[in-house]
Parts: sequence; C-alpha cells; structure tokens
Amino acid sequence: MFDKLDFITEKYDELAEKVSEPAVINNQPVWQKYIKEMGEMEPIVKKYKEYKKTKTELAEAKEFLEIGDDEMRELAKMEIGELEEQIRTDEEELKVLLLPKDPNDEKNVILEIRAGTGGEEAALFGADLLRMYTRYAERKRWKTELIDMNETGIGGVKEAVMLIKGKGAYSRLKFESGAHRVQRVPETESSGRVHTSAATVAVLPEVDDVEIDLDPNDVRVDVYRASGNGGQCVNTTDSAVRLTHEPTGLVVTCQDEKSQIKNKEKAFKVLKARLYDLEMQKQADEIAGQRKSQVGTGDRSERIRTYNFPQGRVSDHRIGLTIYKLDQFLDGDIDEVVDGLITDDQARKMQAF
Repeated sequence: MFDKLDFITEKYDELAEKVSEPAVINNQPVWQKYIKEMGEMEPIVKKYKEYKKTKTELAEAKEFLEIGDDEMRELAKMEIGELEEQIRTDEEELKVLLLPKDPNDEKNVILEIRAGTGGEEAALFGADLLRMYTRYAERKRWKTELIDMNETGIGGVKEAVMLIKGKGAYSRLKFESGAHRVQRVPETESSGRVHTSAATVAVLPEVDDVEIDLDPNDVRVDVYRASGNGGQCVNTTDSAVRLTHEPTGLVVTCQDEKSQIKNKEKAFKVLKARLYDLEMQKQADEIAGQRKSQVGTGDRSERIRTYNFPQGRVSDHRIGLTIYKLDQFLDGDIDEVVDGLITDDQARKMQAF
C-alpha cells in the first residue's frame, strides 16, 4: 500500500511542476488533463502527508519516554495513545481512498422510473418515487430536467425519464437501480386491504459523445404531436420526438420541450446513456465470477427495497437496513440508506483489496 502511496505522491509532484511550464500552459487540453489528474490524486496525497506527519509526531513523543521527567513521560503516554489512534484512522481512510474508483461517479444521471405490477396503484407509487428523487436532488442542490413522462388520469406516472445534473450525482444514486416495492392500502380499496405494487428504477450515467459510438444511420427519427394535460403546443405542432435504434430496438421518446430540436437533443442523450448502459452490462457479464454486491446481480427485476405504509418503514434488502421514517424518506431524506449502501460497497471492496 505504501509503495503505491509513494508512487502517487511522486506522480502528483511531477504534474505540479509540469502545469506551471509555459509549453503546457499554452496547450489547454494537456493542461486541463494534468489538472484533472491532480484533482483526482489530491485527496490521497493530502491524507498521506497528514499520515506521515502524525508518524513523525509519534516518534518524537516516544523519545520523551526515554529522556523526559515523570510529568513529561505521563504527557507523552497520553499523546502516544491519541497519535496511535489517529494513525489507525488515517490508514483506514487511505485504504478507502486507494479503492478503485467508478469512472462514472462524477457524471450526471439519467433516471428512469417505470410502474410495474399493480396497475394504477403502481403508477401512483411511480409518482411518489419521482417526487422523492426530485426532492433529493433539491436537497443536494442538483438541477433536474424532466425529459419524458407518461401520466395517468389520477396523478400516477407510468413512466418518467429525468436528467439530474450535479457533482457526484451518479456516485450517490447508482445504487437506486432495481425494483422498489410498496405495501399500502389504495384509496380505491374499500375493505382496507393492503396491496403490494412495484416500480422499477434505472440509474444511467450521462455519457459524452466520445464514450459511445452512435451511427446516426442506425437511428430512425419520428416526430409527432405532443400529448398531455394542456399547454400551448399540445396537439398543435409536431414537437415530440421518437428515436428508434434499429440494431438494438431501443426506443426513446421526448416531448417535454416545445421545440422539436431540443426534444431531439434530449432524446439522443437518453439513447446514448441506454446504449452505454448496455455496453457496461455486457462487460460486467464477461467478468469471471460476477460477484454479487449490494446492487445484486444487476438484474433490474430484483427487489431491492420495500416501502411499507401501515408500519411507516423503509427496508433495503441488500444491506438489511430498516428505518421508520417513511414520510421523510419519500420527501427526499434518503441519505441514511444511500450512505449505508456506499459503506457496504466500500467494505466489500476493502475485503477484496
């Protein structure tokens, strides 16, 4: 571990010298590349320097045990205990910092919600989830853009696609992919019987053009009139866009904007994200052993969480965590579970490391 830390520190120092060279400063793409690399290494280098400083202080404190008087030795013993505890903490933090990073962690997110089994009740739950993630994004000061939504007559959501923009959005939301189950008494249920419904969530990283090779000739573009609950352009202009990727059969629609051009741009973003996700899934399938982590097998039909209204609880089945604050959770206060999933992921990686 320490050989790797020394190597990273040396590399960081080399880059620090290079970014101040006139030839590099005048070459913006190269300069930005070096700055980005330094930014990724900086937390590790900073923590390692703190660790080495603490080790030096520990060595000095131990010297006082040999040369100091009784009072100095007593103070040294107390300091040694604190410094040794700090060193243990720093070592654990360094191990976490050295864990392999998900290259998508800092990307924006395309989040898709689809009502599953349960008919109208599943669609109402889909609307609850859409609101929950929108509120969570607001708490994180992330921006949201609704790309497409298929609503029911009583406020349910059969399908919704939303773009979430913000630093670290994918790192926080990537564990939300999967089947979410709800248990509650529907408003239309006169007998008071609890029903079980479900909705699926897919979290995709927004990808750049350079990351996915999309041939425009493989995409059929159809335009049609937007449908919805009103608005100046509804049913008056062909502003809605449908993309069909013929090699895979993937279909993406967007009718959120009044402009056909903007709808087309958004639709292509979603299509690229889905194609990238397909490629990532393909690569994951090729990895020997396919270890089952907190996101399960990656199969989106797998149940990951239950929202039980009669008991006011939320249970995440991957980490065995249950909390009794359903109302706050659905209002976007989901960090406790998200943090638990991230910690579990880090623990598994640490075990492998």
